[in-house]
Amino acid sequence: MTDAEGRGGGERERREAHRVLVVVGTRPEAIKMAPVLEALEAHPELEARLALTGQHTDMVDHVLELFGLEPSWDLEIMQPGQTLYDVVHRALDGLRDVVRSWSPDVLLVQGDTATVFVGSLVAFFERVKVGHVEAGLRSGDKWAPFPEEIFRRLSDVLSDYYFAPTLRARDALLNEGVPAHRVHVTGNTVVDALRAAADRVEEPTDADLRALLEGRAHGDRLVLLTAHRRESFGEPLREVFQAVRELVDGDPSLQVVYPVHPNPNVLEPARALLSGHPRIHLVEPLDYLDLVAALRHADLVLTDSGGIQEEAPTFGAPVLVLREVTERPEGVQAGVAELVGTDGARILERSRAALERGGSSGGEGATNPYGDGRAGERIADILRSDLTGAERTIEDWRP
Repeated sequence: MTDAEGRGGGERERREAHRVLVVVGTRPEAIKMAPVLEALEAHPELEARLALTGQHTDMVDHVLELFGLEPSWDLEIMQPGQTLYDVVHRALDGLRDVVRSWSPDVLLVQGDTATVFVGSLVAFFERVKVGHVEAGLRSGDKWAPFPEEIFRRLSDVLSDYYFAPTLRARDALLNEGVPAHRVHVTGNTVVDALRAAADRVEEPTDADLRALLEGRAHGDRLVLLTAHRRESFGEPLREVFQAVRELVDGDPSLQVVYPVHPNPNVLEPARALLSGHPRIHLVEPLDYLDLVAALRHADLVLTDSGGIQEEAPTFGAPVLVLREVTERPEGVQAGVAELVGTDGARILERSRAALERGGSSGGEGATNPYGDGRAGERIADILRSDLTGAERTIEDWRP
């Protein structure tokens, strides 16, 4: 054991509160970790702090403000034109310094980004326990989604606490040899965050979205499009965009809102194929409350986003998943989502069918297959029990 390791262990033994470091890099991570931080702060036996890597910047700031999150560290690693190598290198150095300076008992990560893997790796190097929120998601294809499928698998190899969002995620972990006592089915924290945000939704701040929602009173129908996955760059994204344009051309009641991801691989083809159409609206990334408003009022959702696959079932809009495989098949099994891939003809066919059918099999208020809104409480309760020896007060989720 090194001197640094010895000092860290001694310091942990003398503390009154057990330290939990929550690491966040992107907007979805901030949204999904907000309920966890709130729940941790409700336990005086635990001291929780937030570290931002800055993998995303502007897209995270609004979420921090919305949920009242105050980071203790912001590494500000984002740079124009950054590559995966850049993100991993800068996050590795920055998080090493954070962990060594604060010496947490547990480091929590969420999801499947570079920040998640690097956070888990730094914790391992520093002999700190890792808790993986949203553990066990698997597509079965190492290249889709890329690089997320491998990041989450590697993070699970390094983890000590596995907070599985669903029974399927739990079973994937057990099949990989993770000891059953380390795996807890919590539900997905995105459901917690969505419920909290839905109570605060007001008139959208985005002018285009506000006008589109007003137009629904006059018979317009709203399509929400989100598409940004790396594995779809190039021809697959062009297929998606061409299908969307043809869909709108064939139905004068449709209005499309597309919050365009700033990555040039997304922005440039979106502008080339979708701009200039009077009923296709390319907008800046929506703040979270505006996104929730769009989901609540959408007549159809076309998405390759994992988070939106989990959020949309709460509001009952049909969801077509623009991916060949998904690590979130629970929505497909529940009849609230359908895998359509990136083939333009299939997207067009299934979009028309979904709009004609009108609504998912659930409808707004239906049971969300991804959680019951208490995932954050469960995670905090599990950590408190393990770190202090206290009895648990909330059972694992049983969907």
